[in-house]
Amino acid sequence: MDMAASARSIHRVQGYTDIREGVLARLPRGWRPYALLMRLDRPIGAWLLFLPGLWAIALVAPSWAEGLRLVLLFALGAVVTRGAGCVVNDLWDRELDRRVERTRGRPLASGAVTPRQALAFLAALGAVSLAILFQLNAVAILVGLAALVPVVLYPLAKRVTDFPQAVLGITFGWGALLGSAAATGTLGWEAALLYAASFAWILGYDTIYAHQDREDDALVGIRSTARRFGERTRPFLAACYATAVALLALAGWVAGLNGWFYLALLLPAALLARQVRALDIHDPAHCLRLFKANREVGLAAALAILVGRL
Repeated sequence: MDMAASARSIHRVQGYTDIREGVLARLPRGWRPYALLMRLDRPIGAWLLFLPGLWAIALVAPSWAEGLRLVLLFALGAVVTRGAGCVVNDLWDRELDRRVERTRGRPLASGAVTPRQALAFLAALGAVSLAILFQLNAVAILVGLAALVPVVLYPLAKRVTDFPQAVLGITFGWGALLGSAAATGTLGWEAALLYAASFAWILGYDTIYAHQDREDDALVGIRSTARRFGERTRPFLAACYATAVALLALAGWVAGLNGWFYLALLLPAALLARQVRALDIHDPAHCLRLFKANREVGLAAALAILVGRL
């Protein structure tokens, strides 16, 4: 047996999961399943939802004070909205999650939270999300409400297309549109280009993420770009990431950023190139580490935008 096969066998024996209670273990026992349902043990999802909005705010905010206000609202909104999206996803997938090694410990799949309890919790998260959204201008409110459509449809995508990661790109990239609308009250070419860059970036990193479940997904009939491309993932990933960097550069040009932006953009480009080189689709834990590394990529891109505005 080769080393990759041995690693897969070990993961199956030990029950590979990405659930990490950590500090959540200190919460009251009754709160923990809901915190896990929101994925508070894994804040990377909230970071990745937040970052396209951060790019847009950094690019077009009219002042530092307004930019900071919007960043704080978007950060809180990302945590709550991502949590609500996870509840929707787990309600759709609770039967499938019981059959996938990495997800069988999730609160709905394990029975720690009932569907009725999850729906009540979802309503509470939705109310908080709306309260945050209504702190923005009218255009941003409309853009934010429109995001509900892909949020609800995303869990269905993995059942009907080989590209559910594209639907996630539409959903998670929405922050670029919302951030632009919140900062300016309009949607210009900068917003469209940032949204397209976010889509390409998300399509790439979520393909890495999907390789954690590739074998189990094949058994239960779940479709993904990881299954579609398999051993050909590296060139697909390189194309996604190269497109994202090119579109970010174009957005900076349209916005009139200075030359330092393009120099600073080399850092996130290098971080993405390192992911392409390091990819090992047969190591689920390694795929998770590469996926999580995109927080630093997104922050580096936001820094490049800010440098370009100085």
